[in-house]
Amino acid sequence: MFDPFQLALTNVSLPWHRLCPQLLHMSVFSQSFSPCGRFLAAGNNYGEIALFSLAAALSPDATTANQKPVLTFTAHEGPVFSLLSTDSVLLSAGNGEVSAWNWTELIKKNVKPLWTKRPNYKSSLEIPEINSMAINPRDDSLAIGAGDNNVHILDLEHGAFKATLQGHTDYVHCVCVREREAELLSGSEDGAVRMWDCRTGQSVHCIEVHKYESCARPQHGKWISCLTTDSDWMLCGGGPSLSMWHLRSLSPTSVFPLSGCQRQAAFHQDMILAVGDGAFVSHCLLGGEVKGQIPCTPPSLNTLKLNTKSSEHRVLTVGGGSSKIDVFTNLSYRAFSLSF
Repeated sequence: MFDPFQLALTNVSLPWHRLCPQLLHMSVFSQSFSPCGRFLAAGNNYGEIALFSLAAALSPDATTANQKPVLTFTAHEGPVFSLLSTDSVLLSAGNGEVSAWNWTELIKKNVKPLWTKRPNYKSSLEIPEINSMAINPRDDSLAIGAGDNNVHILDLEHGAFKATLQGHTDYVHCVCVREREAELLSGSEDGAVRMWDCRTGQSVHCIEVHKYESCARPQHGKWISCLTTDSDWMLCGGGPSLSMWHLRSLSPTSVFPLSGCQRQAAFHQDMILAVGDGAFVSHCLLGGEVKGQIPCTPPSLNTLKLNTKSSEHRVLTVGGGSSKIDVFTNLSYRAFSLSF
């Protein structure tokens, strides 16, 4: 009997999961815009990175073909949990390693990593995932939040790991840099947000968010899955409610009444944008009120990015439990979806 599926298997060179129902189980975990702002890189649970042309997708005569990747390649064996761009390089994090890709070469569809580094783990048998990365412009270093409970610091200029920040007792899910104060913040499965002095590598403060009654949600756990700062202010959430903190007083000023766990949040003008459990982007006011929730395609969301690198291609993109990445040209509604 003629089997078109079997024929497809023998005539194409696409990864196997693209030819079977596993495509339905794709999740997008990470995103990063190119330095020019004309391209979007996205990482999925199969270790793939897809490159989308925003210029083509946003053109007035764009077709569905322009919403597909211009390049897709396998970067890591495990999920790509984090993507980050410098002025010239795309950094990707997979199962225990970080790779660097030249943006100019990727746009030319030349796929070859500049380098791949692995932190100094305690055991050679240990392959903890890398969940988050942040660049510290002060010393051109890369902070890496990993599944071995530590934050590893990579000197990008010399290509060597120069420090390991120890203090968390469980997975580190998120890291961010508070540049003006020379501080690094990390959020962990252990329920703590730690503040580190970038100069000494010492933990200077530890906030156990779940111990604050206004933030605690025991039914969801104590883990911290999202973390970001803006000057003296911090957003964090996960098991505990998403909350805004004043970092000089180390106290919560607003708690946002969002259901489910939030996986990423961002300050944007006079608002907070947040995504997590649920098929929507939440718009919150700084005082704690939820202004609106804008519907999205994926049933739950992992990643939210604002393109501030190009005024011509200024968009919000969100991805999660789907092969679709929603694009917002206006924060009030979804314009279209890119498709992995």
